[in-house]
Amino acid sequence: MRTRSTLLSLLLIIIFATSSFAMEGQQPEAITEKMAFKLVRGVTNVATSVVEVPKQSYLMVRDRGRIGYVVGPLKGLGMAFYRLLSGVTETVFFAVPQPGYYDPMIYPEYVWQGWEEKRIEPRGQSVAQPLAPVEPVEPVTPAPAATAEPAEKKGE
Repeated sequence: MRTRSTLLSLLLIIIFATSSFAMEGQQPEAITEKMAFKLVRGVTNVATSVVEVPKQSYLMVRDRGRIGYVVGPLKGLGMAFYRLLSGVTETVFFAVPQPGYYDPMIYPEYVWQGWEEKRIEPRGQSVAQPLAPVEPVEPVTPAPAATAEPAEKKGE
């Protein structure tokens, strides 16, 4: 009798606990939409990967000056290869929910994004200097005057 009531109570706990932890899965339409976006993003990144060379050249010249004419195309070639590789990976594995949950593998997602922001330190500044916080100045109140007692002479 005691084991029967214990088993019944455990069964009820399991039934109610599992229903409270049940999570609603995503709708198939949302999953299909994310897969389609991943496929389109991958094909687009493969097709536009060569645009990284002039983009990085422009950004490096804008941000670093004349040294950008040398460093920019090299960085552009590296970024073009990286965008091409991530685009091929996203195209081939568009049905796999990786990385994250159909999240992009590269940021910015497309080559035409990220032109407007300055992503490195300005020229002539090696380390970013944070602004010192401005603290309010409290008025200085004079301390109460201490009563001055004559010092006793030593020897008395």
